[in-house]
Amino acid sequence: MKRLDDFRLRLGRHELVPIVIGGMGVDISSSDLALEAARLGGVGHISDAMVNTLTDRRYKTKYTKAKQAQFQYNVASEDKSEVKFNLEHLAEATKLHVETTMARKQGNGLIFINCMEKLTMNGPKETLSVRMNAALDAGIDGITLAAGLHLGSFALIAEHPRFREAKLGIIVSSLRALQLFLKKNSRLNRLPDYVVIEGPLAGGHLGFGMDWAEYDLEKIVTEIHQYLLTEKLDIPLIAAGGIFTGSDAVRFLELGASGVQVATRFTVTRECGLPDDIKQEYFKASEADIEVNEISPTGYPMRMIKASPGIGDGIRPNCEAYGYLLDANGKCAYITSYNREVAAHPGERRVSVADKTCLCTHMRNFDIWTCGQLTWRLKDTTHRNPDGSYQLLSAEHVFKDYQFSTDNQVSLPEPELAVSA
Repeated sequence: MKRLDDFRLRLGRHELVPIVIGGMGVDISSSDLALEAARLGGVGHISDAMVNTLTDRRYKTKYTKAKQAQFQYNVASEDKSEVKFNLEHLAEATKLHVETTMARKQGNGLIFINCMEKLTMNGPKETLSVRMNAALDAGIDGITLAAGLHLGSFALIAEHPRFREAKLGIIVSSLRALQLFLKKNSRLNRLPDYVVIEGPLAGGHLGFGMDWAEYDLEKIVTEIHQYLLTEKLDIPLIAAGGIFTGSDAVRFLELGASGVQVATRFTVTRECGLPDDIKQEYFKASEADIEVNEISPTGYPMRMIKASPGIGDGIRPNCEAYGYLLDANGKCAYITSYNREVAAHPGERRVSVADKTCLCTHMRNFDIWTCGQLTWRLKDTTHRNPDGSYQLLSAEHVFKDYQFSTDNQVSLPEPELAVSA
């Protein structure tokens, strides 16, 4: 029986283990996690989601504090159109995150950065351009365009000297989305180096409507693979979403994919940026605890554990400090919902907002527990400790389990010895 290690992902001159760890923000796909993937010969993603906040936490910068101080006068205003990011600070934060990560890189693998188009930041074009160009300046191996159609994103970096050197890819959930992207960028004579096909079982934001369950990743991969063959386009496909075992991965490579992108099983590794107590919530989750809802201000459905403390929380918007989801007019769907509830409950110190969430604040605080559909299976990948908690895994263990396992088996880690008092 074939193992995932019997295949290789070829990106230009690079021959890689066909395992890509997805770019989970905010700092869930940490540098440590991405670096392990690269060390082991695969591809690891960091994310530039809320990068100013991330560098403040990781590298003790003060970008969030400076932004809040600059716009403190606007805190009480419902109009956030004046709240802009300092583009120099944004570039500095991106370069710091990328350079610090790349300086630690070992092995033959690659480090990519995940860039979400839906992080509009009250300046969609300007802020995305700064983030991508700064990442290229800092030496990132590749950029994966996520959370949006990205019809104009290649043009934002077309003049960069590394535009044709760095690996550039796009996440799509349908053939139609890929066709739109290819048509829009045809004048640049620059095909994507890879395409991630993200199916309906993926974690976080989905490229489907609330009818997501009607779609099937195998059918989408097959359709896109056939289209590329017909058009004689040599673009590696990377299947993503619900790939829980090495055998799952092999099935997609036999369908025509060149690699797989995985994330859920790495959320409970020691290298993952989630706090350890929240990793235990992922272990404990049952299938019934996982839901897809529409509370994200981005307009995309989002999969999460429904016990997430950020759901229904009516925290006051703090766009002066954050504001990553403000659109080009300084609007955010959460602000609209929050102001509606404040008006409906005059005098109350705290309101509940059921239909939207303040994604910036709650993602920063790890209060929205986005997850893949198969998160409920995580408890079966490890040992339960005497105190009822679950043993965390190493990224190397999970990576190699994908790489070498057969027969849909999951290899458990070596049990940790109990520490005596």
